[in-house]
Amino acid sequence: MFVLSAVADDCLQYKKMPRILLNTPDWTKQVVQPSESLDLWHGNVVATLVDKYEILTDVKQVDNGYCVILNTVDAIVGYSDFLVQIDISHVPDSCEYNAILKHENSHVKTYLSVIDDYKKDLQKAIFSASDSIMPVFVKSKDDIDLVVEDINNKIQSHPDLMLIKQKIKADEEIKNKQIDRDESNKDLEKCSKK
Repeated sequence: MFVLSAVADDCLQYKKMPRILLNTPDWTKQVVQPSESLDLWHGNVVATLVDKYEILTDVKQVDNGYCVILNTVDAIVGYSDFLVQIDISHVPDSCEYNAILKHENSHVKTYLSVIDDYKKDLQKAIFSASDSIMPVFVKSKDDIDLVVEDINNKIQSHPDLMLIKQKIKADEEIKNKQIDRDESNKDLEKCSKK
């Protein structure tokens, strides 16, 4: 499919610095009370991460085929949906319910702030991964889609991008544990004293 020959070297002249567009998705939050009991401070947040990359290429016709050149990476990385779960034993709008909702909202804010904090590093990592991609020679137009898919896979599996994603996950975990440690049921305990 991909040719490594003198003809493929003709594509190197078309290498360009890729343009990186990075956005976070719009997000929504839904609060529910599952029928099963919750064991996590009477509440929980389920966060849906979007990690999507659209690859835009230029295609140059050469004597024996085509050069596929990475032009733009349009990335959307961040959280799109939060499902806040509150134990069914708490009546909506009660002191306990509101205390748990306040606590879980702190977790939602943490997820969003970590993504914001790492946005520049994420952009740099996507650029580094994208800039490492060389133009690819194909003999047939039918192979172009496969090349674009391969480019996308190479970008997402690049060590710089994988490392920054690991740092984001670690920071989220640390900050969420800190919230649980700092708050440690204080607001909920106040409700039982009323």
